Amino acid sequence: MDKTTKISIHTGDFDFEAEGGRLEVEERLTRFKQEGLWDAMLERIQETIEFSKDTAEANSGDATSTERGMNFRSLLENYALDGKPEQVLGALHFLSEIEKLNDCPPRVINSLFEDANIEPPGNLSLYINRLKERNFLKIPSKHGDKNRYAELTEEGRKHLEEKSENM
Repeated sequence: MDKTTKISIHTGDFDFEAEGGRLEVEERLTRFKQEGLWDAMLERIQETIEFSKDTAEANSGDATSTERGMNFRSLLENYALDGKPEQVLGALHFLSEIEKLNDCPPRVINSLFEDANIEPPGNLSLYINRLKERNFLKIPSKHGDKNRYAELTEEGRKHLEEKSENM
């Protein structure tokens, strides 16, 4: 039976190879670590992993926004939300309940409409104020009067449920 141990690691500019008895290989690996080359190799691996993740996210961004847009469009159709105020209500519901966002600035809401290939609402404050007047939205007092923190009220949720049941 062969009692030879072999380790071979190649990462970018770094190479480590050791072959021989178990103790001899462990000793060479220990020296490699003490020289700081092991940490440099691990850092290179981590950089490569991060670069791969960033590249994958950039390449999948179009698919994600397309899927996001289709899901939002489907919500609008299923709830029969035709007018802009109701579509804004649907958007806030989608962003808070599905995407779990608490802060929905105008650019986020508008990008949701754009992803769904629907004309963005434009003056969001106008629509949000109309929905607040109908008691469909509220803004928690801790956020002052900032519309970006608008939340659906029970009445707003009930309205959406009734719209979907009437389909």
